Amino acid sequence: MQRFNILWADDEIELLKPHIMFLEQKGYKVTGVNSGADALDIIDNQNFDVVFLDEMMPGMTGLETLQQIKVLKPQVPVVMITKSEEEHIMEDAIGSKIADYLIKPLNPNQILLSVKKILQNKQLVSEKTNMSYQQDFRNISMELGDDLDYEEWINIYKKLIFWDLEIDSTTNKSMQEVLEMQLSEANSTFGKYIKENYESWLNDSEVNKPLLSHQVMKKKVFPEIKAGKSLFFIVIDNLRFDQWKVLEPMILEHFHLEEESAYFSILPTTTAFARNAIFSGMMPLEMSKKHPQLWENEDTDEGKNNNEEEFLKLHLQRAGIKSKFSYHKVIHVNQGKQLLEQLPNLVHNELNVMVYNFVDMLSHARTDLQMIRELAPDESAYRSLTKSWFEHSPLFDMLKKIADLGQKVIITTDHGTVRVNKPYKIVGDRNVSTNLRYKQGKNLNYESGKIMEVRKPEALHLPKLNVSSSYVFAVEDYFFAYPNNYNYYVNYFKDTFQHGGISLEEMIVPIISLNSRKNSV
Repeated sequence: MQRFNILWADDEIELLKPHIMFLEQKGYKVTGVNSGADALDIIDNQNFDVVFLDEMMPGMTGLETLQQIKVLKPQVPVVMITKSEEEHIMEDAIGSKIADYLIKPLNPNQILLSVKKILQNKQLVSEKTNMSYQQDFRNISMELGDDLDYEEWINIYKKLIFWDLEIDSTTNKSMQEVLEMQLSEANSTFGKYIKENYESWLNDSEVNKPLLSHQVMKKKVFPEIKAGKSLFFIVIDNLRFDQWKVLEPMILEHFHLEEESAYFSILPTTTAFARNAIFSGMMPLEMSKKHPQLWENEDTDEGKNNNEEEFLKLHLQRAGIKSKFSYHKVIHVNQGKQLLEQLPNLVHNELNVMVYNFVDMLSHARTDLQMIRELAPDESAYRSLTKSWFEHSPLFDMLKKIADLGQKVIITTDHGTVRVNKPYKIVGDRNVSTNLRYKQGKNLNYESGKIMEVRKPEALHLPKLNVSSSYVFAVEDYFFAYPNNYNYYVNYFKDTFQHGGISLEEMIVPIISLNSRKNSV
C-alpha cells in the first residue's frame, strides 16, 4: 500500500496519541503539531497528502489556518475537526472547500473512514466498480442468450451505459475492453432481434411493441398540453442515451425528473426520416403519399427537414389540438441567444417546440475535421465534448430560465449514433443514397450477411424512388463502402460516428419529462 503522509494540527495533540498510533498501525505516517502557526511552517517545507485541523486552537484558529493553507498548498485536502456544532462554523469551513468535517469526540474508525474517503477513494471505487461489473457481466451475458422483448433490450442497454459511465469515471479502466466486447456482442444480437421483429411492430396490431418515432408526440407530448400552461418540447438532434446521462446531473439541479423512458427510432435512423416522423406523426411512406408537397425524396437537393413546422401544424390539426404553439430550429449560437430573448413571449404559448442541432453538427465535424477527431477520439471524449458544449450553451441557459418560470419540459432526440469500424462493400448506381449506414436504390449489389435487406420498402412503410428500389441497413459497427477508391474511403470514415442503421446506440433513445423545482416549493 502507498504510504500517505498526514499532518495533524491540534493544541491538545498529546491527547490524540491513541488516534495517531491507530493510523500508523494502518500504514499512514502522521506528523503532529500544536498550533496553526506550526502547521503553516511545516506545510511550507514538506508535502502532505491530507491535513487534520482543529478549529478551536489558541492564537491562529483553525479557519484562519485553513485560509493560509489554501494559499500555500491549495490542492491539499483539509479535514476540519471541532467540538462546536455551530452552523456558521460549518458553513465557513465548507465554503473554504474543506474535504471533510469531523466533530469531537473522535472515533478511530470515523477518522480512518475520512482518510480512506479522501486518499484512497479513487482506488477503492475502481476496485469495487470492476468487481461489481465482473459480477454483472455474467448476468448480462446470460440475458443476451434469452429471447428478449423490447423492454428487456432497453434495460440491457441502460445497464451497459451505466457500467460504461462507471468504469469511465475510475482510474483503473481494466474492464473497459471487456465491456466493449460485451456491447459488441449485444449489438450483434440486437441486430438479429430487429430483423426478426421490426416489420411486425409496424404492421401487426397484436404484437408487443415499443413506442416508435411517429408515436412520440401523440403518446408523450399531446397529453401534457394544458390550457394556461406552457409546455416546452425540446429535440436535441443526434443525442445518444449515454450523452443524456452526462447532461442529466446539470439539468436536475433545476428540474425534478418526472419520467426517464426510451423509445425506438424508426429506420432509417436519420434526421430526414426519424425527425419528420416525430413531427408529422406518420411513417415516411404515409408522409410521401399524403403530403407529397412537404416530403423530400432522396434524389432531391432540398433540405430534408425544411417542413417540420408544417408537419407539426398538420399533426396538431389531426389530433384536434387548437392550442397556440411555436416552432424554432437552432443551428447557430446566435439563433439560440435570440430564442432565449423571446422566452417571455413564448410562455404565453401552450406548446413550444425547439430543435437544437449542435450534437448532430458535432458528429459531422468529427468526421470531417482532424482536430475534432483528436479532441473526441472515443465515446468518453465524445460525451465530454457534448457536456462542455451544453454547459456553456444557450440551450442550458434556456432550460434554467424555463425552470425559473416554473414550466414543464420534455426532452428527446430523433436518433443516436454509433462509432463505425468495419467496412462493408456495396455497389450501386449514381442515384444510390449517400448515407454510410443505409442505402436506398435499385440494382444494389452486396454480399448478404451482416446487413438487413428490405426488398419491399412498403412493408417497412418506406417510400421508394423506383419500382425496383430496395433498402439495406448496416448493423453492429459496419459501414458501407464502395469498391472504387476503397482504401481512401475506408480510412476516411473508419472510427467516425454515423447513424442511419441498426444498433442500440442509434435506435434506443431517451425521452425525458421534467418539471421545474419551483413547482414543488
